[in-house]
Amino acid sequence: MAKKPRTPAPPRPVQAPRRRDAPAASRPKLGGGGGLPWAWIAGGLAVLAVAGVLIGVFAFRGSEKPFFVDFSQVPNLQTGPPPWNNGVAHLQDRLKAVNLDPLAAEALAFHIHQHLDLYVNGKHVTLPAGIGIYPGAFITQVHTHDTRGVIHVESAQQKPYTLGQLFGQWGVKLSSTCVGSYCGPGKVHWWVNGKAQQGDPSHLVLEAHQEIAIAYGTPPKTIPPSFEFEPGE
Repeated sequence: MAKKPRTPAPPRPVQAPRRRDAPAASRPKLGGGGGLPWAWIAGGLAVLAVAGVLIGVFAFRGSEKPFFVDFSQVPNLQTGPPPWNNGVAHLQDRLKAVNLDPLAAEALAFHIHQHLDLYVNGKHVTLPAGIGIYPGAFITQVHTHDTRGVIHVESAQQKPYTLGQLFGQWGVKLSSTCVGSYCGPGKVHWWVNGKAQQGDPSHLVLEAHQEIAIAYGTPPKTIPPSFEFEPGE
């Protein structure tokens, strides 16, 4: 019996060549199926938000201005010649004028020290112990513990404190022309870390380990450039 001839299969359609822009798996999906671009956007917004908070915090800290004492508002200034007492008898009356607080104990979150050398008409004047300390009652953020000339700045928050706030509590006037009751144009000279300064020394913002020298009248022959603080100061 003769075999029937086989019908040839129809030709396969020719496919157009694929574009080789990028493998399908490597191309990010848009829309709800693939969230990669939205994750990037969300992450970027989070970073910007944190940066904004930090900038705001530091801008707020930096916005606090130092307090400059108006000595015409400080009551019961000492008027006699040095040495001057520590001023504790009128300390409570002077707190408002110097913008300091009566604290029950030392606050050490912000804790720095400076050293003061004071001269009047060529003689060294002792910085007394107990400035800013009312025994058995309170202590302020700027004070002295002994007669070495070391100033203690101890506060619950980091903020600028000035030399005028120490002198105001002490009851000793300090300006570009006066030390205590001694006044005269061109009579007040002052230095920080051995370098001559201009302007009002009471406006000096206190920073860690400053050596401050102030002279009314004849300056000393040698201006101290530094001070050897005790360990931990």
